[in-house]
Amino acid sequence: MSGVKRKRNVLNVKQKLEILQNLDNGESTSSDAEDVLNEGNIVSQSAALQSVETLLDYMGQSGFDNGDITAVRKICVDIRQEMNK
Repeated sequence: MSGVKRKRNVLNVKQKLEILQNLDNGESTSSDAEDVLNEGNIVSQSAALQSVETLLDYMGQSGFDNGDITAVRKICVDIRQEMNK
């Protein structure tokens, strides 16, 4: 299987910023992120976890509401639980 590359779809900066703006406006973004990630490609759990952890870092540095940060942390927990199945 050497030489075979798997295509991964992760959120780009524009998509992440769009989701952050929605969070800032008090909107739910879980379905938005799912829609972006499910556009015909499969995302590895480790790539998703890395993206969410990067988002958490950004949110912590940008002074986001603790409720929003807690919601994103729950996503990390959910991804880790799926990885451990």
